[in-house]
Amino acid sequence: MAGHLLKVSSLATAVLASSGFYLYNRQLNLNDLSVIRFGRAAATTVVISLDYLTAFKHVKYDTEEYWALTSKVHLRSAERLRDLCCANRGTFIKVGQHIGALDYLLPEEYTSTLKVLHSRAPQSSMEEIQQVIREDLGKELSELFVSFEEKPQGAASLAQVHKAVLHDGTTVAIKVQHPKVQSQSSRDIMMMEVMLKAIHWLFPNFAFMWLVEEAKKNMPLELDFLNEGHNAEKVANMLGHFTFLKVPMIHWDLSTKRVLTMEFVEGGQINDKDYMKKHSINVNEISENLGKMYSEMIFVHGFVHCDPHPGNVLVRKCPQSKKTEIALLDHGLYQVLQPDLRLNYCRLWQALIKGDMSGVERYSLRLGAGDLYPLFACVVTSRSWTAVNAGISSAPVTRSEDVEIRTNAAQYLPQISELLNRVPRQMLLLLKTNDLLRGIETTLQTRAASSSFINMSRCCIRALARHKRNKAQSRRRYLQITLAESLNLWRLTMYELFLWVSGSTLGHWITALLAFLH
Repeated sequence: MAGHLLKVSSLATAVLASSGFYLYNRQLNLNDLSVIRFGRAAATTVVISLDYLTAFKHVKYDTEEYWALTSKVHLRSAERLRDLCCANRGTFIKVGQHIGALDYLLPEEYTSTLKVLHSRAPQSSMEEIQQVIREDLGKELSELFVSFEEKPQGAASLAQVHKAVLHDGTTVAIKVQHPKVQSQSSRDIMMMEVMLKAIHWLFPNFAFMWLVEEAKKNMPLELDFLNEGHNAEKVANMLGHFTFLKVPMIHWDLSTKRVLTMEFVEGGQINDKDYMKKHSINVNEISENLGKMYSEMIFVHGFVHCDPHPGNVLVRKCPQSKKTEIALLDHGLYQVLQPDLRLNYCRLWQALIKGDMSGVERYSLRLGAGDLYPLFACVVTSRSWTAVNAGISSAPVTRSEDVEIRTNAAQYLPQISELLNRVPRQMLLLLKTNDLLRGIETTLQTRAASSSFINMSRCCIRALARHKRNKAQSRRRYLQITLAESLNLWRLTMYELFLWVSGSTLGHWITALLAFLH
C-alpha cells in the first residue's frame, strides 16, 4: 500500500511540476482552456486512483462486503469521470459515450452513469454557429436559407443539428461542428493517453489503452463531415434493396468538412415504444429489420455503421407510402472489416448459433482470443457460458442470466481488459456495435428472437458462399457451391415457415387436433 501511495504522490508531484513548468515557459494565463482541461483531467485521475488504492485496505477480498464496496467505488469513480467529460466537453464526451455503450463489457456503474452523456452534450451559441457557416460556406445565413431554427434539433459531442429551409422550399438538417473541437481533439487525446498510462502504471491489470488508440484513429474521420456524407451515400447504395431503410440525401453544394447539409427526416427514436404505439409501428418488425440491416453490413459487406445508439436510429411511417421505415443517421463512424476477420466472424457466429463448441474455440482462436475464448464467446453474444454451450438460438434470455452477465463484467474486469487488448482492433467497434444493438433489443423486449438468428445465419451462408465462389477454379466447383448455398437458404426458409406456423392460430389448432387424436 505504501508503495502505491508513493506512486500516486510521485504522479501528482510530476503533474503539478510539469504544469507549472509549462505555464512558466509559455507564459499562459491561468484561464487558458488547454491548461484548465489538463488540470481537471490530472486531478480526476489522481482522485480516482487514490480512491481505488485506499478504499479496500481493511476489507477481505471476495466477500460480500468487498463486492458491495467495489460497487460504491465504481459509482463514485464513474460520477467523477462523467463530471470531467461534461467539463472538458468535445473529445472527452465522445470517449465517455463510447465507454457508456459497453454495457456487457464494463461494470454497470460505469455504463449507466456515462450513458447520460448522450443527453448532456454541449451546445454552441448561435454566434458560433453563424461563424462556422460563414467561414465554410462563405455566406450569411439569410443568403443561404429562408429560415434557420436557432434551437438545435439535437446536440452531440462534436456537432449540433439545426432545421432550416432552403430558398427553393426544401427542408434540410444542417449539422455544424462545434468551433473548438477540431483544434482541441489532438491535445485531448494526448491528455487521455498520459492519464491512461499513469493509471496502468498504478494498476497493471488496467489495460484500456485501446480506447486512446481507437480515438486516435477514428476522431479525424468523425471530424471530416465530407467523409460522413460519402459514407451515407455508400451505405444507401449498398443496402438499397431494403425498402424499409431511409438514409438522408446529402446536399453537396452546402457541405464542407465542418458543415453537412442533408435531407430533414422526422421520426421517433428506435427505443421509444410509446411513439411506436401511437403511430401503429410494429416493434417486432422494427427489431427484425434492424437485425437484417446490420447482419448485411457486418457479414456480407464488412462495412459497418458503428454508432447505432437510439438517437441515430429513428423509426417512422413514410409520408408517401405509409410503410414503416428505419432512418439511419450520423454516418461519421464506420468500420471496414478485413476479409479474413469478417469470414472468421461469420464462422464463429454459425458455431455459436449451433452450439458447436469446437467451432467456437477454433474461430475464437483465429480472432485472437487465445485461452480466453470462453470469455470471448460470452462477450460477443452477451450470453452466459451455459447458454453458449447449449447453443444460443435454443436458449432463451432470462432476467437472471442478464444480471449474471452484468455482474461478471465487474468481477472479470482484468480478464476483459486483457481480452480487449488481444483481439484485432476492428473487433472493438464491432463489440461496441453489438452492445448498442442489444440495448435496443432489450428495450424493445425482442432479444434472442428466432428471426434475428435466422437473418444472421442467412447472411453468414451468403458471405461464405460468395468467398468460396471467388476461389473456385472450375465451373463444376462454382455450381456445387451455388447449389449448396441455395439448399442451406431453402432449409432456413422452411425452418422460418415452421416457426411461423407453430406460433400462429393455425399451428395451435393443428397441435390441439393432434393431441386430441392421440
